[in-house]
Amino acid sequence: MREGNKEKRGRACRNKGANAERELANLLRDTWGYDVHRGKVFYKESDLVGLTGIHPEVKRVERLNIHEAMAQAVTEAHKRADGLPTVFFRRDRGEWLVAMRLADWIDLYGAWNDGKE
Repeated sequence: MREGNKEKRGRACRNKGANAERELANLLRDTWGYDVHRGKVFYKESDLVGLTGIHPEVKRVERLNIHEAMAQAVTEAHKRADGLPTVFFRRDRGEWLVAMRLADWIDLYGAWNDGKE
């Protein structure tokens, strides 16, 4: 692949990722009322800011390697100490899905369930 084509492809992938982050932030804010916005890359923030206790990694790809995406979320969550590593992802024209490690989901569910009582 020529150097110019690699650069264009890299820019297109970054734009697609940024668009996915904005799309999900808008959905969480407009549909469910969460005060969420896209993180600022130059401040080294998470993909999304405002989900207290959750470290979101946002992906919009046709073929997601969920293990690599989760490893990235775990690494970044440990670096930032900002919450449970969570992957939000969707395919083009697909619905948003969420993946977490089982132990993290159990903690989250336990906290939610305790709050119901």
